[in-house]
Amino acid sequence: MIYLRSLLFQIAFYLLTLVQMVVYSPFVFLAPRRMAWVVVPFWARVNLALLRWIAGLRVEYRGVENIPQGGFLVASKHQSAWETFALIPFFPDPTYILKRELRWIPIFGWYTAKMKQIPINRGKRSAALAAMMAAAREAIGEGRQILIFPEGTRRPAGAEPAYKYGISHLYRDLACPVLPVALNAGLYWPRKGFLIHPGKVIVEFLPAIEPGLEPAVFFETLTGQIETASNRLIEEARQAERPSPVLKTIPPRGA
Repeated sequence: MIYLRSLLFQIAFYLLTLVQMVVYSPFVFLAPRRMAWVVVPFWARVNLALLRWIAGLRVEYRGVENIPQGGFLVASKHQSAWETFALIPFFPDPTYILKRELRWIPIFGWYTAKMKQIPINRGKRSAALAAMMAAAREAIGEGRQILIFPEGTRRPAGAEPAYKYGISHLYRDLACPVLPVALNAGLYWPRKGFLIHPGKVIVEFLPAIEPGLEPAVFFETLTGQIETASNRLIEEARQAERPSPVLKTIPPRGA
């Protein structure tokens, strides 16, 4: 049954995403960006509803009161495709730093341009970093939230962390709060996995790290907080009535 439910979700996810992008296009491309943005969190909520109805995957959000106001960085653990859309509804005007090549995808790329997502050309490192930093400063100055995954790519739940130090440069140069986000989504929708296991993803918004720390101190603080909380959420998932089978591949902490 899990194979069928996972297949049905994947079909519904891609089909409804395409249909929504086409249907919303006249409104999105004619309306001001801030007004047009309302379709994106709606799309994210539709995906979460599909996960619940079809795949039996629910979600619990904790620490919502820790989300700051105005412009700040959101630094999230990255285990799954799940968090690429499931965090969106909590932020009024977010932007992602993404590969420039995504701009070339018909319709989707047009949406990223309209919503002023921040592209980066990985082939031109110094110029790309300068352009990215300029766009990031503009976004923070406009009171937007920049969503980033400090590990750069999805890591299996329970794997050794691999954070990139670039998050410290953003923290130093943007001089804004950073909101750490811990989660255990990789237990239910694994990295590079087709199967979606039923259960409950837990997301925890941790207290924001205020600007002013030395970059090295900030880096240790951020990674320590995210990893400690994410590992705790993994261990909490072992107590579920029907634990995810992915947990069998992760040794208990302290074992």
